[in-house]
Amino acid sequence: MPRLRFDGWILGVGTTSGTRVVVGHWPRSPFGPLSDVMVQRADGRRVLLAPAREAADFIAATYAFDEVRLVDVTVLRPDDVSWTVAAGPLDLRLRTGGRPPLGRLLHAVPAPLARTPAWVGLLDRPARLLTGLRTTGSAGNGRTEWYGVQDLHTVTDAAARWDGAPLGALAPIRPPVTFGFGSVPPDPGVVRVTTTVRVP
Repeated sequence: MPRLRFDGWILGVGTTSGTRVVVGHWPRSPFGPLSDVMVQRADGRRVLLAPAREAADFIAATYAFDEVRLVDVTVLRPDDVSWTVAAGPLDLRLRTGGRPPLGRLLHAVPAPLARTPAWVGLLDRPARLLTGLRTTGSAGNGRTEWYGVQDLHTVTDAAARWDGAPLGALAPIRPPVTFGFGSVPPDPGVVRVTTTVRVP
């Protein structure tokens, strides 16, 4: 079965309004350079913001959404600690801080090893025990995913708007997002990750 690899970053933030945002920024993907945004509103509604139909169809077949919108998605890094995201109704600006202890542990693993599904599979049980999160599991339509996380930085500040309305201050990602088996930690952060998807 073919395995497709997405290499880049995942940003996860919560807001005091209850809206939670997960951004995938993939300089290397099967669809070329790609960024997408998964949003879960305070009422639980899950929205995918994606720039092209082919990518949107693939993501929507892997995760669960109540709405899919095709919009321009732009992710910029004006400096080493700043991110700006513009995606249809969403405008997000955030700043990152240092590595927490888990980030230092992840960064110490050689990247070629950290990306491999075999290594990621070995980490799944410890990850669930320590963080409550999974590194591998079954996704939609019989697909299997592996999250090869190689680094982690905290998010120290964020400002987000939806259709021009402020979403409130930075907050933990609670309740957890429900797009699929995987989630993001409750503490806002940016992870360097290689996601491998096995497609039946």
